[in-house]
Amino acid sequence: NFTTSTSTGSVSSSGLLFIGFRNNTRHGPVFTQEPSDSIFPLSADDNQVFINCKAKGNPPPHYRWKVDGREIDTKSDLNYSLIEGNLLINNPHVINHGGVYQCIATNTFGTIVSREAKVQFAFLQNFSRKSRNTVSVREGQAVVLLCGPPPHYGEIKYSWVFNGQSSFLQQDARRFISQRTGNLYIAKVEASDAGNYTCAVRNIMTNATVFSSPTPVVVRRDAVMGEYEPKIEVQFSDTLHISKGSSVKLECFALGNPVPSISWRRADGNPLPGKIKINHSSGVLEIPYFRPEDAGVYECVAENSRGRNVARGQLIFHNVEHLHWAQTLKDAEMAIGANLQWECKAVGKPRPTYRWLKNGELLSAEGRNHVEGGTLTISRISLLDAGMYQCVSENEHGAIYASAELKVVASPPDFTRRPVKKSTVIQRGGEVVLECRPHASPRATISWFRGGELLKDTKRQTIMEDGTLRITNISKSDGGRFTCVARNRFGASSSTGMLVVKEPTKIIVTPLSLDATVGQSLVLPCEVSSDSSLSPIFKWFFNGKAIDFSRQEHFEMIGGGFAGDLMVRNIQLKHSGKYVCMVQTEVDTVSAAADLIVRGPPGAPEDLVVTDITEATVQLSWSSGPDNHSPVTMYMVQARTPFSIGWQTVRTVPDSVPGQMMHATVKDLNPWVDYEFRVVAINSVGVGEPSMPSKQIRTKAAVPKVAPVNVSGGGGARGELVIMWEPIPEEQQSGEDFGYVVAFRPLGSNTWIQTVLASPDASRYIYRNDSMAPLSHFEVKVGVYNSLGEGRFSHVVKVVSAGEGEHPSEAPSRVWGRSVSASEIEVFWEAVPPGSSTDEIIGYEVVFWEEGSGQSEADRVRVVSTTARLSGLKGNTVYQISVSAQNSAGLGPCSHALNITTKKPPPSQSPGNIEWNLTNSKIFLNWEHVKAMENESEVTGYKVVYRQNWHGRTTVLETNKTSVELQISSGEDYLIEIKALTEGGDGTSSGPIRIPKMSSKFQTLSSM
Repeated sequence: NFTTSTSTGSVSSSGLLFIGFRNNTRHGPVFTQEPSDSIFPLSADDNQVFINCKAKGNPPPHYRWKVDGREIDTKSDLNYSLIEGNLLINNPHVINHGGVYQCIATNTFGTIVSREAKVQFAFLQNFSRKSRNTVSVREGQAVVLLCGPPPHYGEIKYSWVFNGQSSFLQQDARRFISQRTGNLYIAKVEASDAGNYTCAVRNIMTNATVFSSPTPVVVRRDAVMGEYEPKIEVQFSDTLHISKGSSVKLECFALGNPVPSISWRRADGNPLPGKIKINHSSGVLEIPYFRPEDAGVYECVAENSRGRNVARGQLIFHNVEHLHWAQTLKDAEMAIGANLQWECKAVGKPRPTYRWLKNGELLSAEGRNHVEGGTLTISRISLLDAGMYQCVSENEHGAIYASAELKVVASPPDFTRRPVKKSTVIQRGGEVVLECRPHASPRATISWFRGGELLKDTKRQTIMEDGTLRITNISKSDGGRFTCVARNRFGASSSTGMLVVKEPTKIIVTPLSLDATVGQSLVLPCEVSSDSSLSPIFKWFFNGKAIDFSRQEHFEMIGGGFAGDLMVRNIQLKHSGKYVCMVQTEVDTVSAAADLIVRGPPGAPEDLVVTDITEATVQLSWSSGPDNHSPVTMYMVQARTPFSIGWQTVRTVPDSVPGQMMHATVKDLNPWVDYEFRVVAINSVGVGEPSMPSKQIRTKAAVPKVAPVNVSGGGGARGELVIMWEPIPEEQQSGEDFGYVVAFRPLGSNTWIQTVLASPDASRYIYRNDSMAPLSHFEVKVGVYNSLGEGRFSHVVKVVSAGEGEHPSEAPSRVWGRSVSASEIEVFWEAVPPGSSTDEIIGYEVVFWEEGSGQSEADRVRVVSTTARLSGLKGNTVYQISVSAQNSAGLGPCSHALNITTKKPPPSQSPGNIEWNLTNSKIFLNWEHVKAMENESEVTGYKVVYRQNWHGRTTVLETNKTSVELQISSGEDYLIEIKALTEGGDGTSSGPIRIPKMSSKFQTLSSM
């Protein structure tokens, strides 16, 4: 059996040293195995018993044993022998060799005793061979057959044999065998019960079984027993104390006629625990793993037709807490004359008591020994006190042992392991502590010398109780050789060290607390004066963490020698905080701190909400984001629709939203259009990040407000009046069911002829009347409507009906064109000669469509010259283009289709990583090259657009580099945008960059 301890020890003394065991360290015995309570089965096949005991020690221990307090002589008693420390019992006898055993281990350092172990032997003797009396009983009567087991020890099991059968008698509701007494109970005898009954007893440990003499049972037939109520013959105790986790079995059996039934219940009405086991005859109730909630009064109910009877008993939870150490002992090595205090603490119920042993014998509390419970104190230790000590804690459930060794050391002072420090460097004005800690037993007295002069306590100079020399307010003259001399009754020894005094380090240029703007660079100075022989080491800390310059692109330490300035490049918002310069030398450490506040453009506004939606206005409200140390001066509202190119600034009420206002009314919106909104905050540093887009909303519908433009006409076949106009874009149709109202009247007439076209895409109307004279003059106007009503009409224009002449017979010749950008194409042709028609050519129509879509989906542009610019096209797309001439009779034939491909669109990526530096009246800008995707136009240069504030005059500069130098007026804020230039058009804007006016407060450095 092994014992281990994880508790902590407690020893207090002057000059005390704890030690641990090493393989080569000489030490007293320590048990690694101890005997424990055991029950050994005795049988003919096994005539030896082995009890464990083993201890480690150097030198190895030798062993003795005690039984019942009496020492065992293994030499004279042949029943006992030792195998190492283990005790072997040969041919053990139940009476002679049962008892309480204890192992004793001894070496030159002392003696320890093991815990006591109770050793018992399981056995089972034979029944007496004396014959048993005949039992005579009436049918219907009850009978109890006594077993009367022979002497035994150990757990046994009872059974009964009927008429010598090979199997044991089966229990049922009528027959019950008590495992407490071994008796057989028959509740109601039947005629078939007559015969011989033999009690069988088996020892569980030895597995031996013995049988009693048979008990004859005779059933009398002269009379039959009448019915009677149950009589409980087997029942459990009134009160039982049950330990936590143990298993309890309650027996209950009743005699009666008719045979009683047995049931179980709790007296408090609570249900029985689900874990209980009840045997098939209900005579035994078993509760495994007993817990506090299982405690209470249990009742056994025996019932038949003649009545009922109840047996009850109380089960009480007995909380036994086994003894265990909360604090045990540690070995101690002590100097002569020192004081020792050992303390051990054990936990258990009932509360334990303590006793102390020295070398296996009870330690008396007298003289220098003082015992109080688990605390042992020995004052003024001498060599005689060395030995093995044990603390024994015990209660009614057992005892536990804790062991420790006390070594007593006697030696002259020795500085070998802990000499005085060879050299101590200290700054002038500081304080020094010189330690003197020789190994000595008993403790040495200490003297200090400077040079050859004995030192005494002064105002600045003190020799402490432990021998340490303390000098305060150090001056240059305090430097020199210091010697510690130690003495005790066994001898004397000394040790010497040097004290070197240096000038103190001071920070003469400290970092200053500053405000900075994002993108700036600055220097935090840190310069020291120090002793010329010292090499100061500079360290910088940011918000409590050391700056690792090898991993920080923004930080650089500059200077050298006695300066260690911190440069912070391209300052960002995350650089706000506390900066500490720490300077270390061999003798001292000094530091200085500064706070840096970084001001940047505002963070994104939050919680944007759209309310009060009308056909032309909405109400916006939001909450402010972080102002990044510069108050918000104004907010800008932007909107996006399916028809807009990106985000566009919209008009608001008020026109300029001040920084303290968190709401605005957006005006001049188009009715019946889906809008998203976002808000951008602006402060003195620049334009911040936009808020998250609002939830998409649709403005309410309204009557159309825009009238068609470019109303014209003419041409066509004889008897036709052709009227044309430019269709209204979808975003200006203001509602559902949009269409056109075409009105016309002969010149001089007062009556308008009107027709309705329900198609929103209609762009021409032809009125036919065969009686119409050629080249008749008409007044024409085109209006609009939707589901909410009619809108405005266009201006009235004059249109001439078709003439008698023919359509132009020729198509324009030498048609050619070129792609201007990703969205525009220019087309050119030669005019149709006058002789190609009887009427004068009044214009041309250019028809264009995407390749593969068909001419039916074509768009048209009418011009009067021989050139046209087509806009609103898709990038990198092939368009087919055809041109026809027009006279008063109409359009002539189309030219052959011309194929032209628009240029690739400009890059969607905007210029990034923009760095700027403001010096005097120049701005230096630098940005990262924009790389076009495969389906985008290559970048040929950049366009830099800049202006003063929001309303200043705009200046545009183009460059083929990724940097530019701008000459500006001092004392003004500037807004700058950068776009990539490509043959496909201008790329995406970088967005406005705000450059604040020049401040003389900072030392500004280039960040490029």
